[in-house]
Amino acid sequence: MSRASVDAEAQTRTSRADLAGRDAAKPGTSLIVAIALLSAAALAWQLLLMRWLAIAHWHPFAVMIISLALLGHGASGTWLSLWLRGDGRERLARRFNNAFAGCALLFAASAAITLVVARALPFNGLELVWNPRQLLWLSALYLTLSVPFFFAAACFGLAFARHGAQIPALYGADLLGAAIGALAALASSLMPVQHGLLLAALCGPIAAGIVARERAPRVGAAVVALALLALAPTHVLAPNANEFKGMSKTLLLPQARVIAQGFDPYGSFAIVDSPRVPLRHAPGLSLSHAEEPPPQLALYTDGDGLSPIVRDDGRRDWQWLEAMTSALPYRMRTPDTVLVLGAGGGMDVLQALNLGARHVDAVEQSARRLRWVQDDFAAYTGGLLHDRRVRMFVAEPRSFVRASRDRYDLIVLAGGESFASGGAGVQSASEQYALTVEAMREYLDRLAPNGLIVATRWSKQPPRDELKLFATAVAALRGEGVAEPAQHIAAIRNWDASTWLVARSALPPQAVTALLRFSDRHGFDVVHAPGWRVRAQERFHLLDPPTLYDGTQTLLAPGPQAREYIRAYRFDIGPARDDRPYFAHSFRWRSLPELMRLRAQGSAVLLDSGYLLVVAALLQAVPLALLLVLLPLRALPAPRAQVPLSRTRMGLYFLALGLAFLLVEIVTLSRLTLLIGHPWLAANVGLAAILLCAGLGSLHAQRFVSDADDGMLARRVGWAVRAIVFGLLWQFVVFAAGHALAASWPVWGRAMLAFVGIAPLAFAMGIPFPLGLARLARSAPAFVPWAWGLNGCASVIAALLALLLSIAIGLRATLIVALALYVFAAWVWREGRDSGLGIGDS
Repeated sequence: MSRASVDAEAQTRTSRADLAGRDAAKPGTSLIVAIALLSAAALAWQLLLMRWLAIAHWHPFAVMIISLALLGHGASGTWLSLWLRGDGRERLARRFNNAFAGCALLFAASAAITLVVARALPFNGLELVWNPRQLLWLSALYLTLSVPFFFAAACFGLAFARHGAQIPALYGADLLGAAIGALAALASSLMPVQHGLLLAALCGPIAAGIVARERAPRVGAAVVALALLALAPTHVLAPNANEFKGMSKTLLLPQARVIAQGFDPYGSFAIVDSPRVPLRHAPGLSLSHAEEPPPQLALYTDGDGLSPIVRDDGRRDWQWLEAMTSALPYRMRTPDTVLVLGAGGGMDVLQALNLGARHVDAVEQSARRLRWVQDDFAAYTGGLLHDRRVRMFVAEPRSFVRASRDRYDLIVLAGGESFASGGAGVQSASEQYALTVEAMREYLDRLAPNGLIVATRWSKQPPRDELKLFATAVAALRGEGVAEPAQHIAAIRNWDASTWLVARSALPPQAVTALLRFSDRHGFDVVHAPGWRVRAQERFHLLDPPTLYDGTQTLLAPGPQAREYIRAYRFDIGPARDDRPYFAHSFRWRSLPELMRLRAQGSAVLLDSGYLLVVAALLQAVPLALLLVLLPLRALPAPRAQVPLSRTRMGLYFLALGLAFLLVEIVTLSRLTLLIGHPWLAANVGLAAILLCAGLGSLHAQRFVSDADDGMLARRVGWAVRAIVFGLLWQFVVFAAGHALAASWPVWGRAMLAFVGIAPLAFAMGIPFPLGLARLARSAPAFVPWAWGLNGCASVIAALLALLLSIAIGLRATLIVALALYVFAAWVWREGRDSGLGIGDS
């Protein structure tokens, strides 16, 4: 069951009660406990399934979870509406306990079965570009994973239909259970994700056993529970990582094996050793350097994003560290103080210490990864992170920078896109707040007067990331009042990587001379250096055409010329900003011919496949939503009844609400990532807050619908829309203040601040939908499921559309679209309230 569209969920339950009649029977304590338990299980399942898909594939695949949860929720409501036709209410009264227990058992059984099926499906998102059959497998995956949500939602629908007059008590149990589920999902992040999913599924037979009154369902509950427990020691439910992920490819090496595995809210971590074919990861290493790096261990997060742990074998011969492009800032001027943002396996710390740094501060987001490198593998690294020159911090990197008052000679932006990742393009639909204009300005503010920022990126052809990083740096410098950004930026490259420097002060001639000497000695090409004719330096690694060089020079040109170049370029290389934090996104539809050409060369996976995956998911979500949610409702009787709005106007009202709610929610979760520091943690906090507060708003609306006339209901909708506008303004103020003031707060403190920012908005967003249902239920209760189906269908689509809009027009503009939809919904209601048209009219 979805916790993403609380307005549709809460009010649908009211509609189900209308269909079944206002049953005066009070639900027993056992039913309330069962509902709370299933509510916790459903939300925990949704959040943990996001983790499961992120491990099996990549983060953008997890975006589908909100949409498919809504699909299961919507389809279950449609099924219940059809089941309650005719004598359905009498059947429900006789068989409620068995029906509830049966659906709870089916939730548990389908949860395990769908994971097994999902593992077996030959879906590979990276093949979408050249293998159209993958669209069918994507649809199969989408439908398969929606089944548990169908049965969980059916349990709630049955309860609300049976005890329609007791919705507040049941709904309170639902809210409490959902809050517990969010906390349970967070706690279960310390164990393998499949174990957390099993615990969530076990709530199904427990709830069935609580409610069941006959022997058969209780025996069934015991059987299902034992079957789930039998799966715990096995790996049949564990996510099988995509074959193109870095860890999957490394494990293909002879004798390669996982020697350590751990879990925390930031991901699933594994350390891989390959004794027979030693790992030697050194991005940007000069081809002229003869010495090979020492053996390494590979540290992976969610099966990808290689971060090497370098072995200190006692040779203390680290000349290879000086032969990498990332050594450039140490040879231009020796920094005393270095800040490494994203310590990972520690190679950037190792490089800083061996190239002259006297003091290194290293920030690592995951305490688990830090404990491994600092303590568990200290003997392997020679006690690297216990060096007296090193200070380690567990913090979100950007929050650390905002909270710090220290100044550094060098800031290293580590932990970027993996050089070994076969699915690099999949990350194009993921937020990267560490590489935006606003982030770059914060880094510049923490530099000493002659300080530098350094970032090393994987080289791509045609150039995309490199030009976007350059454009972002130029925009940040101009934002700091720098008139000549060309004097503050330098860059070099070799065949596989490029290193980019951004200086707080203009680079002096001696620094440029040092850059040229360093590049010449190691066979690196100069991309940009102040006052230097770059084209003359293209000697070692020729580009045809020299797009990278021409692009950097044009991006430094006066505003109109640079903007025109960005607009006309085949890919999106405009500066990344907090409002559009998708640094890895570069796809433009006019580049599709380029994509098709590259697929013939076997390199199509490097081109924004994550964005195309979301597009593909949207294209298959639309027909599935129509087929499973709306089309079956045509079987309902269609009586003509006089109501204040025509069916067209009511349809537009519920469609607009479904779209608007999800647009606001998805954007809020994205913006919350910047405050909390991690998308999965943001989803836990954000969904729990929206669920609770929107549910309270829905309950508040139900207090005055019984005796309010249509005019009063219309005014209430108008008030709610005004409250939504003010709630968004309040959220902007709180989140902005949080970025400035709460950077040094612990995660739980920032989560509480996020709740304060979300609560008023979510409360107001929970009001318009029940008012619409109440108005419709008075005159044409048979059309309540029709209205709810429209809303659910819109929500399924909006969950994916929100991400595409955020990438295309930005987060703020997407919120404006959502506000416009809310205003449109209020206008439709207000303009049509005196029309007197029948519900069958259009």
